[in-house]
Parts: sequence; C-alpha cells; structure tokens
Amino acid sequence: QVQLVESGGGLVQAGGSLRLSCAASGSTFSIKTMAWHRQAPGKQRESVARINPDGSTLYVDSVKGRFTISRDNAESTWYLQMSSLKPEDTAVYYCRAYSLTNDYWGQGTQVTVSS
Repeated sequence: QVQLVESGGGLVQAGGSLRLSCAASGSTFSIKTMAWHRQAPGKQRESVARINPDGSTLYVDSVKGRFTISRDNAESTWYLQMSSLKPEDTAVYYCRAYSLTNDYWGQGTQVTVSS
C-alpha cells in the first residue's frame, strides 16, 4: 500500500504562485507514474500534469507554460509549481501515483484563486 499526503494549497490572488507537494509513504517502489489532477465545483476531475518513469512530462493545454511538475525520487515526493494562476485554476487538487497494477490517490488540497 501507498499513502499520499498533499500540502501547499491555499488562497492566492490571480497572477500569483503556489507550490503543491505530494509525499508518498509505504510501498513506494510500486510507484511508476506521478500525477496531479484537479476537480472544480460542478466539473469532472481532470488530469493536470504527469511525470513518467523516464522523466518525461505531460500537461493539459490550459496549464502549459504556467505549471511545472517535478519529483524527488529520493524523498518519494513530487511537486506542482503553479505560476500565473487564474481564477479558473480554482479546484481541489489531487496527487496520484500509479502503475499498471496499482492506483493511489491523495485526499486533495484546495486551491482558490481570487480575481
């Protein structure tokens, strides 16, 4: 089993920055891909960014150039650096760790961007 704990959410003005962290514990050797998802009120959960085992990254179009996903393998932690935040980025952000056989989610952290 793997436990994921997010931190770093909060309230920020439009144009500001936040960094989210996700710390994994437990059987972290089973983690292959690390990702961030978000869910805004009344909307479906969407994938925001992911970092693959080879280090390659993928972003949803709406955050390209503004968000950066990174990882610290030694600490089993990954991050989402968010810059130039917009009110439409307001959502609960979830970290996710998965492989072909396992899929783990954090509890979520609220990010609110005021205009």
